[in-house]
Amino acid sequence: MNFATIQNFPANFLIFIIPHQDKFKIHFMSKRELRKYLKELTKVQLEDQIIDLYERFKPVKEYYDFAFNPKENELIEQCRFQISKEYYPIGSRKAKMRRSVAQKWIKKLMLFDADASLLADVMFFNIEIALSFSGEHIIRQESFFTSMYKSFDETLRFVSEKGILAEFKGRIEKIAGDTCDQKWPNSNAFEDLADMYLE
Repeated sequence: MNFATIQNFPANFLIFIIPHQDKFKIHFMSKRELRKYLKELTKVQLEDQIIDLYERFKPVKEYYDFAFNPKENELIEQCRFQISKEYYPIGSRKAKMRRSVAQKWIKKLMLFDADASLLADVMFFNIEIALSFSGEHIIRQESFFTSMYKSFDETLRFVSEKGILAEFKGRIEKIAGDTCDQKWPNSNAFEDLADMYLE
């Protein structure tokens, strides 16, 4: 029986590739099955398997590197820098304004179980730097405004669920106000969403 994992599958599933006649049958492994499987391993086998995963898969390596030496502030600064480059690239490159870049870094912080307030700071920064850029440039892509609203919605939901919404009240109000001042086409939606969470 060969052990394998695929990065795009849900985190609570591992996969066994099981020979089945002339084909391979994929079995999705639940947490209970995983615990049973791990209990059957010796300490050395478990260590070897973890080391193998560490060497094979970058997300696993990053997770253990962070767990062993958690430098949250450095990681936060790296996130902010990478997000800012989407709007203010180094040199003469054109701004790409990709929401996916911010989402990638935010998901990484979530995976590493970063402090909720630090994570929320990055989530708000993603919207604030987009507002800063739009205040200096004409943006015609409707998708830009739609994606920023989605980010705002996700951010407010996150701080509300974590019980830290009050910490960011001023930034929430400013973001909603700035979208109105800049006449974003969906500024009313930003204001309504802010009001809903702050009331």
